Amino acid sequence: MAERTLRARERSFFGHPRGLATLFGTEMWERFSFYGLRAILALFLAAPPVRNGLGLPAATAYAVVGIYQGLVYLTALPGGWLADRVLGARRAVLWGGAVIMCGHIAMAVPVPGPALIWVGLTLIVAGTGLLKPNISSMVGHLYRDDEDARRDSGFSLFYMGINIGAFAGIFVTPALAGEDRWHLAFGAAAVGMAVGLAQYVLGGRHLRGAGLRPGDPLTAAERARAVSRVGVAAAAVAAVALAAASAGMLTVDNVTYAATAVTVAVPVAYFVYILRHPHVTADERRRMAAYIWLFAAAAIFWMIFDLAPGPVTGFARNHVDLTVFGYAIPAGWTQNFNSLFVIVFAGVFAALWLKVGDRVGSPAKFAFALFMAGLSFVVLSAAAGIAEGGAKVGIAWLALMYLIQTFGELSLSPVGLSVTAKLAPVAFKGQMLGVWFLASAVGDSVGGQTYRLRAFVSETQYFLLLAAVAVLAGLVLLAWSGRLRHLTGEHIPA
Repeated sequence: MAERTLRARERSFFGHPRGLATLFGTEMWERFSFYGLRAILALFLAAPPVRNGLGLPAATAYAVVGIYQGLVYLTALPGGWLADRVLGARRAVLWGGAVIMCGHIAMAVPVPGPALIWVGLTLIVAGTGLLKPNISSMVGHLYRDDEDARRDSGFSLFYMGINIGAFAGIFVTPALAGEDRWHLAFGAAAVGMAVGLAQYVLGGRHLRGAGLRPGDPLTAAERARAVSRVGVAAAAVAAVALAAASAGMLTVDNVTYAATAVTVAVPVAYFVYILRHPHVTADERRRMAAYIWLFAAAAIFWMIFDLAPGPVTGFARNHVDLTVFGYAIPAGWTQNFNSLFVIVFAGVFAALWLKVGDRVGSPAKFAFALFMAGLSFVVLSAAAGIAEGGAKVGIAWLALMYLIQTFGELSLSPVGLSVTAKLAPVAFKGQMLGVWFLASAVGDSVGGQTYRLRAFVSETQYFLLLAAVAVLAGLVLLAWSGRLRHLTGEHIPA
């Protein structure tokens, strides 16, 4: 009787544990705040002071957005470690959400100067690194080990929350921001995160023991070493910053260069560490060497795909007729084309990969994604060419570009998660998902720097150059796809 009563209570959220509703709502509101800020950040940074913006050059503004996105993914690694060794996932999510909310509040305060903006972005990055990886792990802990199908269904509902939150955030904040009400929009993001935190705390009783304690807590000796290393690293960063400031080199541009270099260096060092690790077998080492190719391909794809809040939205604002049914929509709204297309086509691509089976391997799917990224920017380059004559282009150009990119995303993103889990060495099974997200960190950080090429080429040539990089990378990957399938151990039908 007690078991039946418990199961009845668990099935109160679409047949799933009630704790899923708590995590669903928390993630939905966190994504609302994240994508809401992302939709307007570049426009705010580049807006002149007369419109309450920071007045940064476009290349600098887009570089900041790229670094911001890249660091969000990069900090997921230390965020996951802190949950596993120190805080437990439950507290990591709570603290992360609180830090994110404080970051948005800092940005919402309408004071002159950029100081609170940089403080706010730093807090959001740190908080997201704590919340993002650990809330997903808590979803898995709501289910027993023998409930694989139910767990998969639960994750599907959870990711629905991500898409709902992203769509709503991109819809609300650009409308609130207008041309000069940026701080009002930042405040809306803060309110969204506050709502998510409130329902997380109120619904905490439904989470039962999920994430309550760290899975592998630090010993006293390990804690002392960790504190010492963090202290040394913080002192080193402070010393470098002080030296740069003394030399007049502590500029926004130089900070983005340094952050990009760090973001690229981390996965390089990590792969070297994995390949040299004594617990990695020769067969695992061979597979990881092949995986690096796929990692690089993913980084190139995200380099282009995640230019949406930067150069693509900038192009929309300056060169696209944003009148829809007689109503002028905010430029940031155009980023929601991707969300809509994902909702429409996700099931189609899931069925497609089941149908093609082993006939198309992971390297070929990655190559297709790169071709789609390249083709999308060929379309955008053509639109830019038309706009060079002074006329604004129709919004259908952007819709077509986002549709093509979505086809690439649905070919790469879920396949990348699957192949990462498959190729991970046994000694690194728990860490490899974080390594996969480093591809986004690298792509976003490098992509943010690419707009500096506009000092040498036209906008049409800029988009076309990036398209060429993606297509060339796709051709290389396709040429080596057979060899890579052999190295990764994929079944190749006769």
